[in-house]
Amino acid sequence: MKRPGSWRTFVLILAGLMLIGALAGCMYNPAPAPAEAPQASETAPTPVPPSPKTIVVEVERNVGAINPANSLEITRGLDEVAQECVDCHKKETPGIVNDWRESRHGHVGVSCLDCHIVSKEDPTATQHETLVGTDVYISVLVPPSRCAECHPKEVDEFAHSGHYRAALQVEAKDSMQTLMHVHEGRNHPELNNATQETGCMQCHGMRIQLDSEGNPTPETWPASGIGNVYPDGSVGNCTVCHTRHKFDIAEARKPEACASCHLGPDHPDIEIYENTKHGQIYAAEGDTWKWDSAPDAWEPGDYRAPTCATCHMSGIGELSTTHNVSERLYWNLWAKRSEVRNSNDPMSPLTGDGEQGRAKMKMVCTACHSERMTDAYFMHGDKAVRLYNEGYYDPALKMLNELKEKGLLKENPWADEFQKIYYHLWHHQGRRARQGAMMGAPDWAHWHGFFELQQDLYRMEDIYNYRMETGQIEKP
Repeated sequence: MKRPGSWRTFVLILAGLMLIGALAGCMYNPAPAPAEAPQASETAPTPVPPSPKTIVVEVERNVGAINPANSLEITRGLDEVAQECVDCHKKETPGIVNDWRESRHGHVGVSCLDCHIVSKEDPTATQHETLVGTDVYISVLVPPSRCAECHPKEVDEFAHSGHYRAALQVEAKDSMQTLMHVHEGRNHPELNNATQETGCMQCHGMRIQLDSEGNPTPETWPASGIGNVYPDGSVGNCTVCHTRHKFDIAEARKPEACASCHLGPDHPDIEIYENTKHGQIYAAEGDTWKWDSAPDAWEPGDYRAPTCATCHMSGIGELSTTHNVSERLYWNLWAKRSEVRNSNDPMSPLTGDGEQGRAKMKMVCTACHSERMTDAYFMHGDKAVRLYNEGYYDPALKMLNELKEKGLLKENPWADEFQKIYYHLWHHQGRRARQGAMMGAPDWAHWHGFFELQQDLYRMEDIYNYRMETGQIEKP
């Protein structure tokens, strides 16, 4: 038997739901849908309402809404002029001020002026509108000589490393200048320097020139190369690894800091690192490591596998930190033929002391590995380097010299198949084989290294034999 009034209750609930639905429809659809376009058979088009008037609203720039630097008072004992720099730049270039306020410099009161102020007689001295009439002159350039005022040890170590000659060696090599300007730049009257400006100088560095007002010329700056040569003669660029204006030690310790230059077909060091067990561990858990320990206090335990900085720069056990990245090296692995390092001249490809370098690098390895394992590892690597020298480079050079003596090489090396293969043999495949072997990357030592080296050598032998037998460079 049905409950009295149940049908009536159901009807009332249904009506209420319909009413709510109608109200909701009004709320979310306040205007009727536009009429469909008239069909071809219709004679009168549907009236179109007039377009609404466009309203332009001007909004003031409010950087503070997206960057906290703009809304903060930053004093920290800064003098009046330094405070003026911060107050202006936190509005105009908030990214710079934000980096600085989070940096160690910002924490200890090292201001913009401490790095950018120069004497009136300095060739880079300029004054923007807020400084006119004062005796304060500044420069956009901050050379390593300025960094050395607080970091003399680091700058001196850098000046004895292979990084020091990065731009100077490119500048001094006629073959490199010819490659960039004549072959890559096509001797273009206006654009022949484009490949240098966007490529080589951004890693190697550039000799920075000044215009008539003391500003760096756009052809030579900005340059993010490690070996910039500044107008005062000082060489280097600390901000390559410790990017401005945060200058973070943690950033410089991560392999990505080196990867922007040490990559690619001729020196794929970051790809080599990723192929190693060390790189595998970093990729798996590097985000959990402690990166901000003080210099000389970053030890195993803060990390579980080394990065580039660990092996080549960091203080471990009895080893002190160094900014001489050549100090712990035995071989020169990038030259045409690898030799043991034995020079005090940073402009020499063999800068460093190979025997001491090997001993120091073994100290790095034995912080985590046994001596037996470490010794065997370097024995394997040394054999690979010697194989490249004796089995590949020496025969290739012998063929090159004999062809040259017979006049069987083209004047333009980049249009000569033999000379191009010779270049790739040492500059690409040979480097990969040697670096892959010494840094524990089997794929780069083998498939990208020795496997391609043997193919290069066979192709060179075919070209050599043809030219020597026929006395001709090209086949008819």
